[in-house]
Amino acid sequence: MRIAAVLTAAALTTTACGSSGSGDGGEDGGDVNLTMTWWGNDDRAQRYNEAIEAYEAENPGVSVTTSFVDYPNYWPARATEAAGRSLPDVMQMDVSYLRQFASNGQLLDFAEVEGDGVDLSGLPDPLIPSGQVEGAQYGIPVATNAFTLFTDAAGLAQVGVELPENPTWEEYHDFLREVATAGGTTEDGQPVYGAGDYTGVFWMFIHWLNQQGIEAFTEDGELGFTQDDLETWLSSVDDLRAEGLLIPPARINQLSPLSPFDAGETTSEMTWDNFAAGYATNNPDVELELQPIPSDDPENPGLFLKPSMLFSIGANTDHPEEAAALIDYLVNDPEVGDVFGTSQGLRASSFQRDAMTMEGLDAEVAAYEESIEPLLVDSPPPPVEGFGTIEARLLEITENINYGTVSVEDAAAQWYSEAEQTLADNQ
Repeated sequence: MRIAAVLTAAALTTTACGSSGSGDGGEDGGDVNLTMTWWGNDDRAQRYNEAIEAYEAENPGVSVTTSFVDYPNYWPARATEAAGRSLPDVMQMDVSYLRQFASNGQLLDFAEVEGDGVDLSGLPDPLIPSGQVEGAQYGIPVATNAFTLFTDAAGLAQVGVELPENPTWEEYHDFLREVATAGGTTEDGQPVYGAGDYTGVFWMFIHWLNQQGIEAFTEDGELGFTQDDLETWLSSVDDLRAEGLLIPPARINQLSPLSPFDAGETTSEMTWDNFAAGYATNNPDVELELQPIPSDDPENPGLFLKPSMLFSIGANTDHPEEAAALIDYLVNDPEVGDVFGTSQGLRASSFQRDAMTMEGLDAEVAAYEESIEPLLVDSPPPPVEGFGTIEARLLEITENINYGTVSVEDAAAQWYSEAEQTLADNQ
């Protein structure tokens, strides 16, 4: 299956494209310059640069100007550029923002790209709709990932604490308490905690809702859970907050853009499994172990696969065919699969996945996704428009809870009201 499209992407360099597109040449036969941007760290940038250099060597008429930034700063920059219709030719897209950009006319259907477009025959059929909005393909899945509970075996050995296999929520909280009270410190004297306050992570909340049999959103794009559900979730770590057993938000902000787990100041973190490569790069001493997130029913951890990211093309591009060809290369070329390993998740295309040599951490991530396959629930459709806004707002409000400036009850009420309004404004 081959499709094509034109989408709007953004870059943070002074060479970012203008409203008429980017680069020189094109229809007049001159050389083509594409702009491309992504979020990530230095490890991801090194991998992209290696892959793009190989592409440029195989396609001497095409050059690619790249840029990247961390995830929190990525989307405000994209929104600013989108408003001026100056997004780059190719951009890394998150499923949380796909509907927002597509609905505003900033992404074009890949079917509008002339020629071969992007070969989707190697992608699992159930994954392809994750890049669609109202039946049009605006994003090409790059890789799959699933939520996991990461632990650092080396860090736990130092503090003398063990985490039970497939813990319940109570067992996980007991574990966090044991680590925080064990008296462990890092080499520079910082106290070691079990984790930070994970209740502000909206995707984590969605998984917990799955465990309760509750859909996060209705088919009409409204909230599918109640304010009481949110308050129950946010208050689930009240004891740990009150006793000071979670790493403080001020310290988290000091460590940014590293997470506390990256920095070796916590011994566990719940997030997408493709974070493994970054953790290993940022903390060479880490000994990663992966298992399903806590659940009171071991047969229902609420897990699902989602595209770790997608590629999209800027609607204002002058070079849709060349942009699609670059995406096709990054998604399907076997050598690119080896370059990235599982750093972006388990490669979505069988052309890459089947050709990869799985060793070390890559093999561990692949084995984890294979182990949870019988436990997976259906992958959700692209999130509602406005998802990124309410996702970021939950993190902000939860931080205020930890600073003691708002109660859990008031925080839940505030977020719920704002979220309802945000979703209504975007319908």
